[in-house]
Parts: sequence; structure tokens; C-alpha cells
Amino acid sequence: MTVVIFIASLCGAMALGMPIAFALLVSGVALMMNQGMVDGRILAQQFIGGADSFPLMAIPFFLLVGELMNAGGISKRIVNFGLALVGHIRGGLGYVAIIAAFIFAGLSGSAVADTAALCSIMVPMMGEIGYDKARSASLIGAAGIIAPIIPPSIPFIVFGAISGVSIMKLFMAGLFPGIILATSLSIIWWYMSRKVEIPVFPRKSYKEILIATKDASWALALPILIMVGIKGGVVTPTEAAVLAVAYTTFLNFVVYREITLKQFFNILAVGAKTTSIIMFLIASAMISAWMIAVANIPSSLTVWLEPFINQPMLLMLFINIVVFVVGTAMDLTPTVLILTPVLLPIITKAGIDPVYFGVVFILNNAIGLLTPPVGTVLNAACGAGKVTMDDLMVKIIPFLLTETVVLILLIIFPELVMIPFQFLWNLGR
Repeated sequence: MTVVIFIASLCGAMALGMPIAFALLVSGVALMMNQGMVDGRILAQQFIGGADSFPLMAIPFFLLVGELMNAGGISKRIVNFGLALVGHIRGGLGYVAIIAAFIFAGLSGSAVADTAALCSIMVPMMGEIGYDKARSASLIGAAGIIAPIIPPSIPFIVFGAISGVSIMKLFMAGLFPGIILATSLSIIWWYMSRKVEIPVFPRKSYKEILIATKDASWALALPILIMVGIKGGVVTPTEAAVLAVAYTTFLNFVVYREITLKQFFNILAVGAKTTSIIMFLIASAMISAWMIAVANIPSSLTVWLEPFINQPMLLMLFINIVVFVVGTAMDLTPTVLILTPVLLPIITKAGIDPVYFGVVFILNNAIGLLTPPVGTVLNAACGAGKVTMDDLMVKIIPFLLTETVVLILLIIFPELVMIPFQFLWNLGR
């Protein structure tokens, strides 16, 4: 009965047009009424406590890094670096987009921000020399979801804060799947580009490649500094986020000198607005998460999933089908906030490593960013790339299927996540 009340109240509030944050509050209150423990003080305490988390402080800083990166010329230098490496081969700009998306992902951790920034730069450039604009935007959107998978992934921070799983372990475990995603997109792009006659850029000389690398080296160093700092125990993920903001600000004002003080304050305002939306959502979700635990909903679901408990792969397949369906109708962050406290006790009982589950779970939710009707990355690619949604939805299908295949492979072969993770985690210990 409690499961029905939770789902009905949440979906009912959303159907009435309530923002998800308020719908989560409604579902939390509905569960409190069902348990006979309605108390405004408890509600306020859980709401404030939900946002009062040191790991969650990393979110506004990494969001700010993304805004500073997009405004200060860092994006342009990363694109030029990719052009110097692969701009001369067939379909070269597509590979540039994938390389740039991977580097962007290591700077901001936000799929939407990376996609919007890269589409605004790359789609006009690709369109000018003959690439199909909708296909270009769809490739960039598909590459944009690498951001939630590799460090400093904001969804990993959210998942880790809610589940208690080490954020550093999630960062390490997501790195190789992110490389697999980038490689799979490169393969499908090669297959699609092999018979298309499109002009290529002249091959750059070694001197030009060196200059482009030197120009981008400041930006390229940031992901390395973040990972080395966290892995070496020098900083926590939150402290690394603060250092990343300081580093990016230094680049913009001292090295590249491409933003003014007025622009900087505007960037701070945009970052604060985005942060307030996310943190209000998290605080609301914490009320529901607490009531889910109090109402013992995971135990009720465990009874339903009992036939799968001793078959981890089937359980993962079933859960991921559900998550995939939910992801088409709900954005990544709310899905993680709602489903994590429900699913984590179940996968723990089944003996599934929570780090492995976190990587697969976030990847599945990230793929949901490319599916209509919600598809925030899809919308970002559409708007920034100035292409119609109908064209984009058709052109993105090959990339969406490719990433779905990667997801299925990670479910069937957990070793693709765990073996590289264990190697990286033990490295230098």
C-alpha cells in the first residue's frame, strides 16, 4: 500500500503540472500521513538537512567551472586542439567533437552545459563545410552524455551523497566506461562517414600541433589535477571543485584574459541560479528518501523482486529496463534522487557492488537525457545547434542505439567496469 501511495502521490502531483521538487514534497507528506507522523518540524528538519551536505557543496563549484569554461575561450582552444590532431581525416570534425566533448566532460561534469557549449561552436563550423547539421548536433548531444560518466561527474556526486557510496570510487569506476562510450561513438561515426564526400582541413604541421597543444594545455591539465589531487588524498571532491573554480578563474583573468569583471559577475549569477534549482530539488528529495526508509518501501519491493535476488544479471536487466522507461519521462537528477534510496537496498541484498551499480545506473539515466519527451540534452542540442527537433530525433537514433549497446555490455560483463576500477584504485597505493 505504501508503494502505491508514494507512486500515486508523486505521479499525481506531476500530472497536475507541479515542478518535480514540489511533487517530491507532496509524496513525502503523503507518506508521512500514511504513517501517522505528520509534523512540520520533521519536515523542515529533513528539508534543511537534505541540502546540508559537504559532498553536495561540490555541485555549485563544478557548475561554475562549466560556465567559466564556456565564457572564457577555453572551449574554443579545446576545439582547436582537436582540429590540430584529427581535422585532416575524413569525418574529422566529428572526431573533434567527440574529443572535445570528452575533455569538456572532465572539466564541468554537466552534460547539458557541455552540449550547449560545443553545439554553439561546432555545428555552424560543420555546417559550413558540408556536414548535415542535424547529424552533427546529434553526435555532439550523444557525446555530451559522457559528462555524467567520467569525473568530475555531478550525477556521481548526487548519487554518492544519497547512497553513501564513495564519490572517489565512482569517479574511478566511471573513467573506463566513459572511454568505451567515446570509442563506440567514434566507431559509428567512422562507419557513417566513410562514404560521405566532405572537405577536410589541411594536415597541421608538427609545429602547429605543438602550438595548439600548448594553447590548450592549461585546460587539459585541469582534469588531471582534479584526479591526482583526489586520488592522492590531498583534497576531497568538494575541495577539488573549489580549486577547479580558482584555477579556471585564473585562466580567464590572467592567462587567456577573455572575460571582463562584469561578465564574471553574470557567470556567478547564472551559476547561483542553477545551483538553487538543483539544491532545492535535492532537499525535497531527501524528505521522500527519508520517508521511503521509514515506510520500509525497499523491503516491499524486495519481496516483489525475490525471484531475481539470486540472479544478479537478471535483476540488473530488469532494473535497467525500468530505469530506461522512467528516464524517457523524467530528468536525470530527479530520477537518481527518487530511485537511489529505493533500489540500493535491493542491489545490496543481491550482492551487487554499489560502485558498479552506480556507474550503470547513472549511464542509463544519462541515455535518458537523449530521449523524448523530456531529453534535456536533446533540447540543448536542438537549441544551440539551431536544428529542428524532428530532424534531430531521426539523426540521433544510431548514436542512441550505440550507447544502449554499451549499457547492455556493461550489464552483461561487469568486469568492463570493475577490472579497470580496481586497477586505478590500487594504482599508487
